Amino acid sequence: MLELLGEANTTALIGLIGGVALGLAARIGRFCTLGAIEDVLYGADDRRLRMWAIAIGVAIIGTHLALFSNLFDSTESAYLDRVWNPLGTIIGGLAFGYGMALSGNCGYGALARLGGGDLRSFVIVLVMGLSAYFVMSGPLAHTRVWLFPVETGATSPQGLTQLLETVGISPLVTGLITGGSILAIACASAEMRRSYSQMIWGSVVGLAIVTGWVGTYWVATTGFDVEPIETHTFAAPIGDTIFYTMTASGNALSFSVGSVLGVVIGAAIGSYSKGHFRWEACEDPRELRRQILGAAIMGPGAILAVGCSVGQGISAFSVLAFSAPVAFVAIFIGASIGLKQLITGFALVD
Repeated sequence: MLELLGEANTTALIGLIGGVALGLAARIGRFCTLGAIEDVLYGADDRRLRMWAIAIGVAIIGTHLALFSNLFDSTESAYLDRVWNPLGTIIGGLAFGYGMALSGNCGYGALARLGGGDLRSFVIVLVMGLSAYFVMSGPLAHTRVWLFPVETGATSPQGLTQLLETVGISPLVTGLITGGSILAIACASAEMRRSYSQMIWGSVVGLAIVTGWVGTYWVATTGFDVEPIETHTFAAPIGDTIFYTMTASGNALSFSVGSVLGVVIGAAIGSYSKGHFRWEACEDPRELRRQILGAAIMGPGAILAVGCSVGQGISAFSVLAFSAPVAFVAIFIGASIGLKQLITGFALVD
């Protein structure tokens, strides 16, 4: 495959396949971060949150089985190689969650809705991608690095698996116990155990994360070009995709571009299969203003937290990065604040 397609195109294809699975999970399985938080806080229904836990558990087990089989080296992932900055994770997670509530979707959710014909999500995607780049490598990049220093090449991997390995606990044992415990908690509800579709689609999401790790690691270790080892996340990759569309003639495809396009394609397929596809536009300027504001907050938040609700919420969890549970809680709190203000009235965006 590498000889036929080349390294860059192969990683893009891997991202595309995983992205299609994620898009289908969003549209058919109703896999959604904000939806899960809303259901718990205002619908007394925790099934979608448990669905998220299933995705995390499957991703952890699958990733650690790959580690055991030498199909992946988690220490080369950005979540473990970069020195963890707890303050950046907390502030970024809170900002991302808050912005997600204002927008009505995270980056992944906006891509999925775009695949269903929602043109409002197209605006969210554009603004989020551009705002992420604005602080990642744009005008505010130096300010970001000054406030939240970025140090790569950590002296020790920033994850639980490697920490426990220093006291003699093998990565496989850590992954199986941690992932299995999360799965057990997720499936402890009898109502959840009867929701076969949600259990299946949650597992699909977790497996999509694993295929990203394994696929990009295989390309990086088999090919001759330098390719990053990564999996699905939807903040900077949206900016990468926008950048690629403008510079394709002088730029190469990447896993990120394939992943983003895959979600849109998968969501479109899922929407058509369910008969839900329809073009929608925003008729209320106040609503669009609120969504643009939320997207503008989400992008920088994800960059500070080094990942979005999928990047930190599942991908970083799969390698048991120290940052993952902190970011997850911060995103949940930020979204809760945003939802509460929207429901009780938020003067700044009315």
